[in-house]
Amino acid sequence: MTTEKEQRLRDKLLPEIEAFKHERNSLQLATQDATGTPNASYAPFAVADDGFYILVSELARHGTNLKVSNKVSVMLVEDEADAKSVFARKRLTFDATAQLIQRNTDAFDKGIDVLAQRLGSIIDNLATLEDFNLFKLSPHHGLYVKGFGQAFSLSGNELLDVDWKRDGHHGTPKAELATSNESVS
Repeated sequence: MTTEKEQRLRDKLLPEIEAFKHERNSLQLATQDATGTPNASYAPFAVADDGFYILVSELARHGTNLKVSNKVSVMLVEDEADAKSVFARKRLTFDATAQLIQRNTDAFDKGIDVLAQRLGSIIDNLATLEDFNLFKLSPHHGLYVKGFGQAFSLSGNELLDVDWKRDGHHGTPKAELATSNESVS
């Protein structure tokens, strides 16, 4: 059962997270090949009610990797130029399952439609190329970081359950050490 405080947090954060997703045009991908070798890359994406859609070529390592392993880690991150601090850029990360969507299906048409609406007619052209595959990424656990001390775990159906991670950093920052050493002298 959700407490009133948890509900207020959820009501504030979920629209912010949705807006953040829609402000980004590409997502970072961490995939792995058949031997477990990791690969970092990116792909333009579109969000639908049932997940994130990406259209990627088999000629790219991540395109091949997604066909080999359906486990993927995804990150949407604030641009460095817009961040208050490069150390605390807003970001949404999540573990997801990648599903290859077969051509000539309603699911394929849906994915291509949401991508084309978001990214333009290039999607219709790329979708006709045989080496391009449509994947749906279904998140199952996430983390939204707004800044220092503002990390929120996301879980549950459609990542709608929010939990503020309060365990925080350990140790004393140098600025605090300098201040406390000066007061001791």
